[in-house]
Amino acid sequence: MNDACKISETILASGHRAVILENSSISVTLLPEKGAEIHSLVYKPSAMDVLWKSPWGLVPRGCGAGYGGGNTEAAWMDQYAGGWQEIFPNGGDECVYKNATLNFHGEASIQAWDYAIQCRDSSRVAVEFTLALRRSPFRIRRTLIVERNTAGLQIRESIVNHGAEDLHYMWGHHPALGDPFLGGDCVLWVPARTFRNHDLEISPSTRISAGAIGCWPLVEGKDGRPVDLSQIPASTEVRLTEFGYICDLEDGWYAMTSRKHGFGFGLAWTRDVFPYLWFWQELKGSFGYPWYGRSRVMAVEPFSSIPGTGLASAIQAGTAPLLRAGAKVEANLAAVFYDARHGRPRSISTGGIADFEP
Repeated sequence: MNDACKISETILASGHRAVILENSSISVTLLPEKGAEIHSLVYKPSAMDVLWKSPWGLVPRGCGAGYGGGNTEAAWMDQYAGGWQEIFPNGGDECVYKNATLNFHGEASIQAWDYAIQCRDSSRVAVEFTLALRRSPFRIRRTLIVERNTAGLQIRESIVNHGAEDLHYMWGHHPALGDPFLGGDCVLWVPARTFRNHDLEISPSTRISAGAIGCWPLVEGKDGRPVDLSQIPASTEVRLTEFGYICDLEDGWYAMTSRKHGFGFGLAWTRDVFPYLWFWQELKGSFGYPWYGRSRVMAVEPFSSIPGTGLASAIQAGTAPLLRAGAKVEANLAAVFYDARHGRPRSISTGGIADFEP
């Protein structure tokens, strides 16, 4: 079988410029002018894009940012088409830091990035994206790589503080998984010890108790019985919403296996840089803007900090890293697909290698 890698550039029907990296197992579509987000992540043997797509879709290029009525969260959601975003230097709610208003989910997720193709070989393709932020003196750089004979995507990235003063930040990745993959009787594997519920807003469809802290994956339910958060409801009739944090990670990886579809999606990252996982399920359980009870989406997100209510809250909680003036932080990630017949994942490396229990 020909497993040659290739990289291409195209214009989508929405008008967005796209860069596509692929081999015979995987296809990755990125949108440089829209936060350099990963718009689609396709496992070719099953012809399936595992990333969720919002019902309102991609706003045509040139229409500008969402209005939002001065609300940066609404503006962000207006432009949110699903996929996988880079969240930096703020996560969650808008806040003010060093006299700068930091928008919901950070500037990096909404700006146009520069890019350059680094390698266009049959055995390896790579593209580098760079962005100098406007409201903070940070520069972020990341290289995405697809290699021959691998069903995975490698990411090598760094942030640099070009300011003359030390700065706090939040940094994370926001890969949203959706149907049909999510509806495939999925189970989530995470080497972690605890889970903390984010209880600032509790929906009637939430299964777990406000303020619950449990030994992952078992958390106290609203009825007092344990809830296993590693079992993802496959039924489209189930309505629930959850948001919390998987903490005390023993290693930096997770894997989600679809027993129905016969394959899994795994993500690995540098644990010292991203020591937390934000856990978000929106399974037709929220009503009103923007969900209206119509969306099935789940994200398990490597993050530098908690809670997900903005940088000011993370600083107060003592989880926001401080980057010294002129200093750099580097991180590696890998997204991989694997055959479910291999069994339960035992580890996934940032080199894109998945290992399984015997």
